[in-house]
Formats: sequence, structure tokens, C-alpha cells
Amino acid sequence: MVDFGGWDMPVQYSGIIDEHHTVRRAVGLFDVSHMGEIDIRGREAFQLVDFVTTNAVARLEPGRIQYSGLLYGHGGFVDDILVHKVADDHYFLCVNASNQEKDYQHILGANRWAAEVAFASERYAQLAIQGPMALATLQKLTSTGLAAIRNYHFVDGEVAGTPARIARSGYTGEDGFEVYLAPGEAERVWDEVMAAGRDFGIKPCGLGARNTLRLEAKMALYGHEIDAETTPLEADLAWIVKLDKGEFLGRERLATEQREGIGRKLMGFEMLGRGIARDGYEVQVDGSPAGWVTSGGPSPTLNKNIGLCYLPVELATVGRSIQVSIRGQLVEAVTVPTPFYKRAK
Repeated sequence: MVDFGGWDMPVQYSGIIDEHHTVRRAVGLFDVSHMGEIDIRGREAFQLVDFVTTNAVARLEPGRIQYSGLLYGHGGFVDDILVHKVADDHYFLCVNASNQEKDYQHILGANRWAAEVAFASERYAQLAIQGPMALATLQKLTSTGLAAIRNYHFVDGEVAGTPARIARSGYTGEDGFEVYLAPGEAERVWDEVMAAGRDFGIKPCGLGARNTLRLEAKMALYGHEIDAETTPLEADLAWIVKLDKGEFLGRERLATEQREGIGRKLMGFEMLGRGIARDGYEVQVDGSPAGWVTSGGPSPTLNKNIGLCYLPVELATVGRSIQVSIRGQLVEAVTVPTPFYKRAK
């Protein structure tokens, strides 16, 4: 157990590699109640949400989820978030734990519409059931037809007899569900999910496996791949930016980048020499400093050491030979296509 943004969080239960393989091959259960939630309601809720996020909120219909960026005016990330459209006048945001108060204040400060912004984190616990047997596990506990919920969609129903928001989403690269429910019910529902998944080999999973799984799937982590000085285009997240939707925070900077180009870009790499590239290690190209590692470590699925790094855009091509400085030694690596792992549909 470690302190994580003021929360006591498990790094591992049976071991990071064991938990990682369990999620890829069967089903794992994560307690992610540290994540934050924000409710935005009112007749002009859409206008506020569309202004503070990069993606096209107009494309959402009730029951659909959108991955998006919450940006400062200069184009850097306040956070990366999930926007759930509950109704035309109600949006539910899932935000990162360490950013939740900052996100709330940022949205409040941008609100000039008939919309109410409510900090809702204390009203929700969140359990993530992830892996190829996630559906079979969770279906035992709900009358909601889970197979009918498409990826990045959600329904409000019940799980183990308690009201719950059931979202087909996750942070592992696998199929799975994120369940939002009252904190007082979380421990009981956790136990029921563990019992329901026993036949499928379910195991509890901690922060360590959550990190290795998301890295293989090239899912950004705030403070690593994205931060206040990084734009979505630099972070290889141009697909969440819809410049044609109208005015939004950060649009001017992103429009300039699209027109004139970016200076750096996030790239994936795998180690060729012995050594593990850790966050913050320097990356060199042809003997000159070129960037830094944002995330790195062993990939249990691929049995390789992998990582993500920023490189000057002119060097950001697949197949580029790079060197990572590990304890004073330059170790060979090569840039590769990402995501490193993509599940079969």
C-alpha cells in the first residue's frame, strides 16, 4: 500500500506480472474510487462542456462516452477526462484523482452559461472489472444486458442490488466495465464481484498492473505523457481535437500548431540493449540530447522493455535508432508503432 494523492492505494496483491496477465487472459478487479467525478447540469450545460473540452460534444447522444482534453487557454492540459452524456441537460465527467479539485475550479472559472457545476467525487466509488471475462463476471450481478452496451457507452442500472452507472470503458486496453456506485455499497459489491468471477480466475489488481496495462495500450498518464505544457497534438492525441466545432479553450494554439506544425511528438520505443527505460531518463539521437522518457518499463505481454518518449518532430519516425541514458550508460533502442498491444476485437 502506498500514499497516492492522499489515498491509500494498493500497488500489488499477488504481483504486478501475475495481475497483468490475469487481466489480459481472464478478468481483474480494480478499486479506482480515487478517481474524481463532476456533474454539470442545466439548460446550457452543453455550451459549457463543449467550451472547456476539445472533442465534439455535439456528437454525443445520451448513454455515450467521449474521451477528451480539458485545456488551458494556452493549449496545455489541465487534465484528460471522460465525458458521459446523461441527458441533454446533464453531463457527468470522470477526471483524474490528483486533478479533481483543479479541474472543478477550472470549469467553474470558465462557466458563463446557465449551467450548474457540482463536485461529485464524494458521492461515488468506482470499481473497474477488466479483461475478456469481465462481461461474464459482471453479468451474474445485474439484470442489465451488458452485451448490448457498446464500447464507450453506459447505462444506469443496478449491480448486486444497488443503483449503479455501468460504463463499458477502462484503462487497460481490454474489454471491461467501470461501475460507479455509492461509497457505502462499494465493499459489499467488491466482494460480490470477486465471488462472481471466481470460476473465471478473477484476481484483485493494483496500481502496478494498471500502469503496465495502460502503457502497453498507449493510454496517456497525466504528469507523464501529458501536462500543462503539452498539447494534444504533441501527445499524438489529435483525434480528440475538433477544430471545426467552434470556439473552445486552447483552440487558437491548436489551430496554430495544425497550420504551422509542432516541435515535438510522443513516440513509442522498445529497448534493444539490456536495461529498463524509466520515467525522466534522457533520450539521445546520434550522440545529442533529443528528448526524455515519459513512461517506461517491462511489457509482460510482449516480454520486452518498452517506453514512450518525446522527440523532435523531424526525428519522430518509426524505425529511428535512439539511445536511452540508463545510470550513465547509453543503451540502444528503436522507435516502433503504437499501441504496443491491441486486443483482438
